[in-house]
Amino acid sequence: MTLTLLFDLDNTLLGNNMDMFLPLYLQALSAHMASYAEPRRLVKTLMGASDQMIANLHPDRTLEEVFDAGFYPPLGIEKDPVRGILDTFYAEEFPKLRSITQVRPEAVDLVKTALSRGCQLAIATNPLFPLTAVKQRLSWAGLSPEEIPFSLIPSFHTFHFAKPNPAYFAELMTKLAWPEGPVIMVGDDFNLDIIPAHQAGLATYWVTPQGFSLPENQPLPSGHGTLTELLPWLGSTDPDSLMPDFSSPSAIIATLRATPALLHSLCADLTPEAWVHRPAAGEWSVIEILCHLTDMDAEVNLPRLRKVLQETNPFVAGMDTDAWADARQYIQRDSMQSFHNFVTARLELIAFLESLSPDDWQRQARHAIFGPTCLHEMAIFAAGHDRLHVRQIHQTIPTYEPV
Repeated sequence: MTLTLLFDLDNTLLGNNMDMFLPLYLQALSAHMASYAEPRRLVKTLMGASDQMIANLHPDRTLEEVFDAGFYPPLGIEKDPVRGILDTFYAEEFPKLRSITQVRPEAVDLVKTALSRGCQLAIATNPLFPLTAVKQRLSWAGLSPEEIPFSLIPSFHTFHFAKPNPAYFAELMTKLAWPEGPVIMVGDDFNLDIIPAHQAGLATYWVTPQGFSLPENQPLPSGHGTLTELLPWLGSTDPDSLMPDFSSPSAIIATLRATPALLHSLCADLTPEAWVHRPAAGEWSVIEILCHLTDMDAEVNLPRLRKVLQETNPFVAGMDTDAWADARQYIQRDSMQSFHNFVTARLELIAFLESLSPDDWQRQARHAIFGPTCLHEMAIFAAGHDRLHVRQIHQTIPTYEPV
């Protein structure tokens, strides 16, 4: 099994005191854009737009879209005329901030050794910056993306959720096709890295200095120590203990929220031909998978869960939903309208699950196939069904080659 390591960036792979970095970044950016907005007003608006990104729960809005709505209209400026100004800032001014960051040789050694051992590596920084800003900071860390084959580098262009939302970590996993081996989140911030990754169902390694005390009354990380101690710790740890566990309500909801976010990204990238491409006879296209997920939520998952909540130990009948793909001609449906329908159905399912009390999750039912079960287990099945089809989507898309 391949081990997947998710690395935080600032103060994990890169020495970067954000209490120093952020004010200098804001000062430089506001000075660069002074002809468009008074600096103090610009900084206040930018911070407000950043808060909106952190709070976003909409799987059909990228963080960039959330930021744009919270930044440009309040300042009374248009985005398009500012694009060139921002490109110049990140090309000429942002690189000057490198001087306040530090290369961590132990991080470089760790990444290169992990790669040599066949690990999959992904960056798990908070995606509140443009991609160029993330890539530059990786280069400052001695880990240039041109030289290090990271499987994923998040940015506000492509992500929909941010730390400390557990859905951010689920979105990472969707973009990595829900890797089936051990997965470990490695980060220095207990509140932004460790707690939400744990809530998403992932093992965690808390990067701490020697002698650091673990917080009380919080979920313990799977491991903790310095970056240098990470690989020795892995060598002495049972890999089975590092396998993801997506059974908690928070992990279930994070998974369910991440799937439409992935499909939203696909909507922007797939051609009409790619949406309907079937990789082989008898297999589904992306549009068929999307419509299947929609009808499962609207006609199976939500009605079943409501029945369990409203009735005492009800019987839940089995359903042959695979036959719907041909019977309902999913392949002929419009991709954008189908995506909108999916988001509507999925948000209704999530709202239902978020309304449940701990006792509600344990309500009993009798399933035609699985026998005695409960609402919690049925929700686990629903989230697992998502992961199965996300992997299917990843397998389907690379097989499409336009003529």
